[in-house]
Order: sequence, then structure tokens, then C-alpha cells
Amino acid sequence: MEEKQHIGQLFDRIAGTYDGLNHGLSLNIDRRWRKKTVAKMPSVRHVLDVAIGTADLAIEMLQCGKAEQVTGLDLSRQMMAIGKEKVERLGLKGVDFVFGNAQQMSFEDNTFDAVTCAFGCRNFQNLDEGLREMYRVLKPGGQVTILEFSYPSNPPVRACYDIYFTRVLPFIGRVVSRDKTAYTYLNKSVKSFCWGEQFLQHMREAGFSTEQFTPLTFGIATVYTALKS
Repeated sequence: MEEKQHIGQLFDRIAGTYDGLNHGLSLNIDRRWRKKTVAKMPSVRHVLDVAIGTADLAIEMLQCGKAEQVTGLDLSRQMMAIGKEKVERLGLKGVDFVFGNAQQMSFEDNTFDAVTCAFGCRNFQNLDEGLREMYRVLKPGGQVTILEFSYPSNPPVRACYDIYFTRVLPFIGRVVSRDKTAYTYLNKSVKSFCWGEQFLQHMREAGFSTEQFTPLTFGIATVYTALKS
């Protein structure tokens, strides 16, 4: 998908309206998804949050006591700038923002106690490379926890989902963000991405074990967990 080649620039363009649209268009369900994702994490010292964006998942981790320190990686400097402002406004400590590509991380092997990623994996140009990098920088015995959009299998839910994601969401996103492509890309990226057992197979091929997935809200999103042996 051509947009993935410039994904950092795409999110730079919509950074200012991203949080408001994200919460509004999901009717704040995305907040519950993040809470359920963090609930599946072990309490550890140092977490790598891949595609940290505006830091919503990192903030949830710190507020729930699931992490003492979070290193956030992202290709959008504007998204991270907003995330840094939010962290400082909340008086939270222990979040470092690093500009970088998830498929070519600069971190040493076996660095982090846990790795997370919320709504970022489908934006990788190469999913397998991204998962292998997550595996490489994770300490043995550590858990990866991934929250990602998926495609509902229930026919009535899927029909409503298609109408909303194909017509309603791109229109509102375009009007509010004033970007013609970003929210059309969201719909395309979700439909073309793997989910469920297919995603678990990619995790296994990256080296992870004890992989599991939990669908959320009729399968609109899914939480994946796995361990590094």
C-alpha cells in the first residue's frame, strides 16, 4: 500500500485532530480497548511501546502501574510531540520518545521487559520484519501485547461496519482533519490486514510462543499476546 511508504508524514498531517477524532468516531470505545489491553499485561519495569503516537497506551500503562518506564517509538514527530505534552500535563514521569522505524530498531537485543503496540502493526511496510524486531529487543520470558483493528465476522455487524468505515468515518475524518487521504487509508488498511489466527501465525513465524487473541466489540478490534521463550 503506497501510503505506508510515507506513514510518518501522513500522521504528522493529522496529529492535531487525531485524538479528538479517534475518541469521537469510536464513541470512546477505543479508551476501553486500551484499558483491556493493559489489563492483559504483566507489571514490569521497562516497556517498549511501538508506534506510541500520542501516548494513550503508555499513559494507561503508567497510571495502572503496569510499567515504571516506557520507551515510545514512532515515525511521526508531531504525534509524539502531542504525546509528550499530554504526559507532562498529567505529571507523569518515565516516558521517553524516540523517532525511529519499527522494522529497523536501534535498540540492543533483549533490552525490554515487555513490548506493546496499539494500532500500529497494520502500518508496517513489512509486518514480519516488525514482529521479528519486537522479538529481538524483548527479553526472554517477556510478553508482547498488541492491540489492532480486525474485521468482524458476524454478517450484520460486518455490514454496519462496512457502511461506517467506508462512508461515514472517511467523510467526517476528511472534514475535521482537512486531509483527503488519511481516513480513507484507515479503512483500506484495516480491510487488507490479517487478523485472528492469521495474525497469530505471523507471531509464531517471528519466534513467539503461547500466542493468544481476544476479540473486542464484536471483533472490531483484537488484543494479541505472546511470549519470547
